[in-house]
Amino acid sequence: MPHTEPLTPDPAPITSPSTVAVLGPGGVGGLLAALLSRAGHRVICIAGDETVRALRHHGIRVSSGHFGDFTAAVEADTALREPADLCLVTVKHTTLDAALDRVPPPLLNDGVVLPLLNGIEHTDTLRARYGARRVVPAVIRVESTRTAPGVVVHGSPFVDIDLAGPQGRLGPIATLLTAAGANTRVIPDENAVLWAKLAFLAPFALLTTRYRLPIGNIRSERRKELTAMVEETTAVSRACGGPADTAQILARYDAFPPGSKSSMQRDAEAGRPLELDAIGGALLRAAERHGIPIPLTTRLVKELAAE
Repeated sequence: MPHTEPLTPDPAPITSPSTVAVLGPGGVGGLLAALLSRAGHRVICIAGDETVRALRHHGIRVSSGHFGDFTAAVEADTALREPADLCLVTVKHTTLDAALDRVPPPLLNDGVVLPLLNGIEHTDTLRARYGARRVVPAVIRVESTRTAPGVVVHGSPFVDIDLAGPQGRLGPIATLLTAAGANTRVIPDENAVLWAKLAFLAPFALLTTRYRLPIGNIRSERRKELTAMVEETTAVSRACGGPADTAQILARYDAFPPGSKSSMQRDAEAGRPLELDAIGGALLRAAERHGIPIPLTTRLVKELAAE
């Protein structure tokens, strides 16, 4: 939704090399931290005690068919204690509020906050804490898993990031991330960026998690439900100003390796809290605001919440 606040100068463009803070060096954050470190940037990972110890002693070890296997040295601490040019917020939505206590707003007065979380509602939380002009709405598309503190397995043949905002301001950030290995583009429309991700992610996450099946089984054994849910999510996306190409989303599912699992499914298998509210709940709330019935999504969210 639109956000307004008193006009203040935009943060200065980021130049290379830069100091990058990574709040939550897990599957996504750990991969990006390692790539940025390998590209020559100073990287400070912000995490809990166990992860901090592992990163200080061993760095981040990446196993990737796309980038190769490598180890990157990073700094690590339990809180950000000095200014950073860029702060990647890559924690799970379920831990966001507590994690933000590790990053004091004054240390990002001249920096940019780049959230790469699932869902759409976290941007309001971050803007309230750091200011609207500091926060750049963004999404990432990648399959990357933390198997132990400081150990990341990257499974997808891509890392794609979309930033929402003006090219003139965000171009240097896109260049920095692309040079490190994350293909990054700038798109002016925030709704287009956030809803393109959610409209794709919600059916993938909810169906794979509910039925405990990878995407290959979902698209063959439960094709009717997959199609119906994509139709529901694209209807909500369209009402919210986002993209609404059902055929395109289904084609992307069909191109996925059949064994691909959603991060929510992996969390369920590991007994971790699910980002059910950030993904399914956000979709339900948006549908309700626009008076759009989404019965299949509603049922799946209720069933997952009851498990």
